[in-house]
Amino acid sequence: MRLFFSPILFLLFCNNIKAQAKSVYFEAGGPGVLSVNYDMRFQKTEGGFGGRIGLGGFSLSDGGSKTGIILLPIGVNYLFGKDERNYFEIGGGITPVFVTNKDWNGSGNFSGTVGHLNIGYRLQPKNSGFLFRAGLVPLFNKNGFVPYYAGVSFGYKF
Repeated sequence: MRLFFSPILFLLFCNNIKAQAKSVYFEAGGPGVLSVNYDMRFQKTEGGFGGRIGLGGFSLSDGGSKTGIILLPIGVNYLFGKDERNYFEIGGGITPVFVTNKDWNGSGNFSGTVGHLNIGYRLQPKNSGFLFRAGLVPLFNKNGFVPYYAGVSFGYKF
């Protein structure tokens, strides 16, 4: 339960900070696989340090088995840029993963975490408007390292 409430408290905390740049975006790939995310800067600039939190997941069915996966990508990032529109983004974080598997034998649920890094490009206007992100998102946990995973995002900066 503590893992579930932590992202909600983080989101409420982030909403009360008077940050300059906030955005909402849909991401395909990345640490949430298919996710909706909230991102904000921690200071009153367009670049610099910021954070993100998201909610993603999907469901798979195979004969008598159904698997549901929920992902909660949480991370920090830093935006480098001089023209207040084009940015180089680096960051990292952790993604709690919750899996429910129901089949004819009963159910098998488990949870775990995956660490992630992100290295990429971000296009965001100085004022509100269309946001685009693309980059490499290496993933790692106790079972291994996936260096060539990627993600692309489309959203709105306000």
